[in-house]
Amino acid sequence: MLLIKNGTVNTITQGIQKIGILIKDKKIVAMGENVEEQLDSETEELEIIDAEGNFIYPGFIDAHTHLGLWEDGMGVEGADGNEETDPITPHLNVIDGINPMDRTFKEAYEGGITAVCTTPGSANVMGGQAAAIKTYGRRIDKMVIKNPVASKVAFGENPKSCYGSNEDTPQTRMAIAALLRENLRKGEEYLYDLKCAEEDEDIDKPEYDIKLESLIPVLKKEIPLKAHAHRADDMFTAIRIAQEFDLKLTIDHCTEGHMIVEELLEEDYPLIVGPSLSERSKIELRNLTFETAGILSNAGKDICLMTDHPVIPLQYLPICAGLAVKYGMKQEKALESITINPAKVLGIEDRVGSIEVGKDADIVIWDGNPLEIQSNVLCTIIDGKVVYKREA
Repeated sequence: MLLIKNGTVNTITQGIQKIGILIKDKKIVAMGENVEEQLDSETEELEIIDAEGNFIYPGFIDAHTHLGLWEDGMGVEGADGNEETDPITPHLNVIDGINPMDRTFKEAYEGGITAVCTTPGSANVMGGQAAAIKTYGRRIDKMVIKNPVASKVAFGENPKSCYGSNEDTPQTRMAIAALLRENLRKGEEYLYDLKCAEEDEDIDKPEYDIKLESLIPVLKKEIPLKAHAHRADDMFTAIRIAQEFDLKLTIDHCTEGHMIVEELLEEDYPLIVGPSLSERSKIELRNLTFETAGILSNAGKDICLMTDHPVIPLQYLPICAGLAVKYGMKQEKALESITINPAKVLGIEDRVGSIEVGKDADIVIWDGNPLEIQSNVLCTIIDGKVVYKREA
């Protein structure tokens, strides 16, 4: 068992409290001012962390990364995020490409980030399935929180530049939308044929199709389309297609979101904003600004912030939140954007995103406000295990 005591705890969902936290079997089992009184004399060996003068937060969560798919300093050998041979690859799953031995995992949890959504890249119109994972471990199968959490799709400049330069489809935004519609419709027909075969033994099941099979959770609204969209018109196309097929959707990047606030409020799809701490490396980013997050949040949207790692190294997620505050976002909303909001969007809020009894013991102790650049992580706990301690 592990007891954290004397720290100032920001639970995210239940306010800031001066309490102790008791951890057992990877979970938070008790919280309170006198939580140690719940221990009996016959309890198993107890480790105590005295957090006097320090600040305790849930582990931070990044809702959109490519962690483990583009390995640090590896070049082409470590690049496993885009299968640039076919614009339609919904059947690919990120866990088959992630290398948890990449050193950026260590940098992530040393920086207070304990969970992420890792997603395929945006070269393809349909890129594959994303997964929510912990940032500590050696074997990806044991790090998975939920798989899949979304199906990646991409609009605009990336698929156009990847395939258009080779005179392959898609070369236009029209073709991107058409390819999506074509394959979603095929998926609907495949699912219908499967249901008919289940209900009537005289009807043969359709021949197995791995691509269409992977779209079933999307069509059943079990997971959303995770839409790479920077420009306002691309966001509207993503929404249009989601509504045509009655699908769940998240809008990722949302670079021009501050320009269409009323429309995004009207549609009410989850927004994942970023990476803002980067150059305007392509035309789609000409309206990039750190003000986007604050404008949307102050208008009433519960947003998530993202690094798009390795575009921004994952450990700088708290700095991105701090910069969002500098440019107008309220601090409590910025903290929610890297904790409970991404947990909800990814469908893992029952396990992570706040400090509550029954949730995974993913906890980080800081020596100051984590949104301030001079603050340090003193200790990171993932699944109840101390995985990092800052040397004195």
